[in-house]
Amino acid sequence: MFAAACLASAAAQTPKLPAGFVYLRDIDPTIIQDMRYAGPNNFVGRPLRGYQAAECVVKREVGVLLKSVQEELALQGLSLKMFDCYRPTRAVADMVAWSRDGRETPAQKRYNPSFSKADLFRLGYIAERSGHSTGAALDLTLVDLKADNSATFDPAKEYGDCTANVNLRAPDGSVDMGTGYDCSDVKSHTSAKSITAAQRRWREKLVLVMARRGFVNYSKEWWHFSLPGAGGQAYDFPITPRK
Repeated sequence: MFAAACLASAAAQTPKLPAGFVYLRDIDPTIIQDMRYAGPNNFVGRPLRGYQAAECVVKREVGVLLKSVQEELALQGLSLKMFDCYRPTRAVADMVAWSRDGRETPAQKRYNPSFSKADLFRLGYIAERSGHSTGAALDLTLVDLKADNSATFDPAKEYGDCTANVNLRAPDGSVDMGTGYDCSDVKSHTSAKSITAAQRRWREKLVLVMARRGFVNYSKEWWHFSLPGAGGQAYDFPITPRK
């Protein structure tokens, strides 16, 4: 009787996700997570609607494939780092409203140094209907586990824009891909010519290891990948604490 009550209590405390969705930590807790839209370190400068917890939620098949990627990378002293996974449609609407509010702050310009934010949708850097809302699209990068990744983002500090030298950009504890995450600039295009040979090799490694599991990269964003056929309908459930 007591055991049954404890099980019922535990079940009541565990967030229930829609069928087919999982917390990535339950599939592979070794994958590093830096869920940008759950905090202030993003182009909006605040948490987006629906991000009540800094957790990566994905379709189960996506999570299983990410675990396979992680196992391959671990043999090389590397790790995945997730920036965004499932994204509620209310968060997408929040982005749209932000793009139309008529304000431009220095922190926001770090992410789109060459464009007005009102142009980001037209130019294809942000979508009004996001594949992230299906649970089958991801934003991620690579971490060199042998490197010093201790530098952290300081919201009070002035950083160079997302296209600047890695030593001037806001730190994100990952390898140097040539730009920061969510950088709306031609330099973020996966096959951009304006990056170094070393940065190009990191991008190629990320694309290759993801492609082996069927993930497809978005050409304008080196960090964005999706799994064809795993999407479907867009969802709007909030991301809540795992436990």
